[in-house]
Amino acid sequence: MEAGPGTQAAPRSGPLTSEQLAAIDDEQTLNDMLDKTEDFEQRRMIRAAMRDLLKRKREQRDRERGSRQKDLRQQGVCPGAPAGSVNKGQKAANGLSSPQQPQQKMTGKASAPSSSRPGPKSPDSPGSPTAQPCFGEAAVPNSKHVKQMLLDWCRAKTEPYEGVSIKNFSSSWADGLAFCALVHRFFPEGFEYCTLDPYDRKANFEKAFKTAEKLGGCPALLDVDDLLRMKEPDWKCVYTYIQEFYRCLVEKGLVKTKKKTP
Repeated sequence: MEAGPGTQAAPRSGPLTSEQLAAIDDEQTLNDMLDKTEDFEQRRMIRAAMRDLLKRKREQRDRERGSRQKDLRQQGVCPGAPAGSVNKGQKAANGLSSPQQPQQKMTGKASAPSSSRPGPKSPDSPGSPTAQPCFGEAAVPNSKHVKQMLLDWCRAKTEPYEGVSIKNFSSSWADGLAFCALVHRFFPEGFEYCTLDPYDRKANFEKAFKTAEKLGGCPALLDVDDLLRMKEPDWKCVYTYIQEFYRCLVEKGLVKTKKKTP
């Protein structure tokens, strides 16, 4: 992969050192280095450097935001509480649809079924008229094995990202950060991950799906409004979307698969 206009060149010779990695402030460069090296120790160092870089950018963002809000309060423009407090206060309400959130339909996708009983178990509970697989459940041999492999792949790709801990295909994706981290891992030019607000679920979902569609060619199969109506998304919906995203990455050559020998 050729370096982009704003991408730093990776160290070319000699073993990597923590000092060299700490001097890199471009996420794409670290991503490229992580893809190219197979040495376990180097991969560990690169992941640590990426975590530190994302943390530094987030802290810088928070300082800049605090400084701007302080100026606004001094000018009498923003006399209220600091930014983010409203979002945090609405955290519990984010599990259900909010009257302040306009209904928005994204084009070029199939809608996931809405659920009036959000919960961590049995999204397709009996008796519900909308209890059905979102886009056709993937009935393939060894589906449990494939599902676990895909979950492990998602966990490995998002490991350096702050605020993301993927343990399943439901609750781990509820705030949208996991989607954003996975998309950002392959398309870091799409948006700045460190600027995301973990409490702004709507913005996170939209940013991830739109970036994946624009840069990765992955159709926005999930409906943002339906996701906002549930505390935890239907695991079949998330699983289907991640399968499609993975397929698009393979088609673009961004993910290499092992060829079966005849």
